[in-house]
Amino acid sequence: MKRVARRKNVFRDGGGGMAASTASLAPPFRFSISFTSCNGRARAPPPSAVRCSAQSDVGVPSVLRAAKYTVDSYIKSGMVVGLGSGNASSMAINYLGQQLRAGALEDIVGVPTSVTSASEGAKSGIPLDNYRGYSQIDFAFDDADIIEEDTLIAVIGRRKLEGGESIIQEKFVLNAAKRLVFIITENKYKGALDGSVPVLVQSLNWMETAEEIDDLFLGDAEVWRRPSIGHADPLGGDFPVVTKDGHNVLDVIFTSPIANLAQVADSLDRVDGVADHGVISKFPCTAVVASPSGVSVIDNVLPNVAGDSAV
Repeated sequence: MKRVARRKNVFRDGGGGMAASTASLAPPFRFSISFTSCNGRARAPPPSAVRCSAQSDVGVPSVLRAAKYTVDSYIKSGMVVGLGSGNASSMAINYLGQQLRAGALEDIVGVPTSVTSASEGAKSGIPLDNYRGYSQIDFAFDDADIIEEDTLIAVIGRRKLEGGESIIQEKFVLNAAKRLVFIITENKYKGALDGSVPVLVQSLNWMETAEEIDDLFLGDAEVWRRPSIGHADPLGGDFPVVTKDGHNVLDVIFTSPIANLAQVADSLDRVDGVADHGVISKFPCTAVVASPSGVSVIDNVLPNVAGDSAV
């Protein structure tokens, strides 16, 4: 069944703390932010949308507000937490460390998704552990390059990979988490998706794999091998990226809107030589969306038994 998304808006309360629900606030009213659906029609915010403001939020970057909201709302003492990669995740890691030092949280163990998040976690004083196949992860947060409206299927891995990193490790941690939150800005939550999808392929005979992928999306995408240094070109130059798992990275650059990320992922999974890709579909999943006006929270939910979508 197709997953749909449920959205609510959350803001800091008048005392500077995050508003976790609408129960203690003034009667709800509609907020002015709306997102555009795939059919081009504006989606009205839910009736429970509320807005509160606080002087302490003045001048605070919206992504930092979203990062703090994520830590305050979802992380509890005693949790094993997957530490994401990217700018927003870095802010969340730093804030999580502050909360540990202040005693607001305790007994947290962080599982990094990358070399960078491991470094950030260590500097923030978060006890770390490596991911293992049997690891139990209570919660994870991460950045996403783009998220499909309604389904919350995301693309990760467009960023430059540092220190032999691999998308595979990142996806292992995210998929192992009981609950996942993507921290994004509102321009990354879209009905009409664009840009690239990174694909990890076996280095041996990579060109045959690239040609098969190119045939899949003929006319709608170009396939380039990612370089580690220098300028990008279809062959990846003299120094292509090689991940710690020994894979090359192909960037499938869509020249037409991506109609369905799930279908893209399914097609890529069927290609011989593809080890993994940057499309991740997780349930349950939440998007914490930062905008200049506040923070919106969107959950993916399944249609109810009556066939109506939850809103």
